[in-house]
Amino acid sequence: MNSVDRLFTTDARDFSDRYIGYVTSVLAKIDRTEVARFIETLLDARGRDATIFFIGNGGSASSASHFANDLAIGTNDYEKPFRVISLSDNTAILTAIGNDFGFDDVFSRQLRVLGRKGDVLVAISVSGNSPNLVKAMEFAKSTGIKTVALTAVDGGKMRMMADEGIHVPTEPKEYGPAEDAHLVLNHLVGAYLMRIVRAS
Repeated sequence: MNSVDRLFTTDARDFSDRYIGYVTSVLAKIDRTEVARFIETLLDARGRDATIFFIGNGGSASSASHFANDLAIGTNDYEKPFRVISLSDNTAILTAIGNDFGFDDVFSRQLRVLGRKGDVLVAISVSGNSPNLVKAMEFAKSTGIKTVALTAVDGGKMRMMADEGIHVPTEPKEYGPAEDAHLVLNHLVGAYLMRIVRAS
């Protein structure tokens, strides 16, 4: 039984209070140094005109798209933008690779075409063990692409193999609180970078 199961009550107002309280406690445990390092990595990539790739499955695919939107467009800088792509977004490419080569290759094969040494790959996963994300990170590391893992639970394989990352400490199968925290990180990072760009 995870924390959300333990918090459950049939009183919706009471459950709302408990859920929000729990997510707040999860956010409080995130290492701020990891957040700052991630921001530095994104700023460094921008300074070098490197491409930042985001990947994820399911809810984390949505988070990958959201991150890409908020960094590439939300920072409102078109003279020196953050060059950001979510590799989770192109249905034709995802289904072509999945059908012809297997779902485990949907991100690594895109990186083979688009990625260059010095780029950055940000992989988002609650479990940290998704085979297609792990395979993409392995390819990235073999070609000089920096890897960042945004994880939860115990971080899985991705946390161990990434060059850096931000870990959200949750219990197994707590997808809601973990993905909530990843989106808070998205808005935190985006809000900071928007203002840094504006001030520069």
